[in-house]
Amino acid sequence: MAYKRLMNVASHLGSDKKTDWTTASLPTFDDLPAFRGLPGCAWSVWGDEDQLGTVNLLTDAVVKRAASEEIRTGKSVSLNWPLNFPNKPMFGRKAPEINMIQKKADGHLYARDDEIHINTQSGTQWDGLRHFPILEHEIFYNNTPARSLQEGFHPIPDPQNVDPIQAHIGIQNWSNHGICGRGVLLDIAKFLSKDGVMSYDPWTTHAITMQQLQDCAKAQGVKFRRGDILILRVGFIKKFYESSQEAKDALREKPETFAGIEQSEEMKQFLWNNHFAAIASDQPALERWPTPEGVPHMHQTILGLWGMPIGEFFDVEKLSEVCAEQKRYTFFFSSWPLNIIGGAASPPNAAAFF
Repeated sequence: MAYKRLMNVASHLGSDKKTDWTTASLPTFDDLPAFRGLPGCAWSVWGDEDQLGTVNLLTDAVVKRAASEEIRTGKSVSLNWPLNFPNKPMFGRKAPEINMIQKKADGHLYARDDEIHINTQSGTQWDGLRHFPILEHEIFYNNTPARSLQEGFHPIPDPQNVDPIQAHIGIQNWSNHGICGRGVLLDIAKFLSKDGVMSYDPWTTHAITMQQLQDCAKAQGVKFRRGDILILRVGFIKKFYESSQEAKDALREKPETFAGIEQSEEMKQFLWNNHFAAIASDQPALERWPTPEGVPHMHQTILGLWGMPIGEFFDVEKLSEVCAEQKRYTFFFSSWPLNIIGGAASPPNAAAFF
């Protein structure tokens, strides 16, 4: 069976290394080979030397079509929570430090500088290919051994002479390419609400099912197409804005429990077979957290096996309002992560254009 799947994948690829992913045939999830028992490995789809993953789907033609069809009014919406938030990040991450410096010259006030010290995943973020491995085997995307990646401080004096080991599967690859194309918002928080009240608590462990995503898309009149950037409004930031400061502060002190997409084969089939270029949500973790005991993390498949960017903590409250006003849930999406050589993650610098 594994051999047949490998041959099936190979038949989709052909011999041309410069595949045009705008129209090239892609295998289904069920046709992808497994990696050491974990199904759905797409490394052979993108190629042995690939460092982009599903961002390959954002071709010039895909971006051009999205821009020409989706930018109609010129209205734009930022999807970035201020870098200051949350001031008490989850998962034990360092709180952002922003030092505002007033310079002086000859006894007079002069220019101002900012010094910023952040964990690149403390707030609005893209999880990069170095973020989450196949845990059991300590393997990152495209068969990259975790122990081959450097730790600590490694100065790079010459940007034109970078050690490939320092740069391998770093987030600078997405930064140089851009994550731009047609964005699609599935407003799950609104879809699963009655009289403005969500049917679940986004701050507790709760699974958003594949069927709910499909039903929400149908209700919004959305039809997916290859290369879409899928954005989910699940409700974390909505509840954050509505909660007391005491409740916000208590989040860091309690075990992390969050709503998110279910860890299921159906969900994997849905995400892969629709060939999304990236997926993001307003939750601290895209997937239901924690994962059920004995169930593999979706991060392993989405990042480790597919190379698909995972966005978290996206602020989509304004986006939800504008989509409702415009009566459409598609838009042109633009994101340019920080150009961090070898970086594991980055704030997205993301916006939606209508």
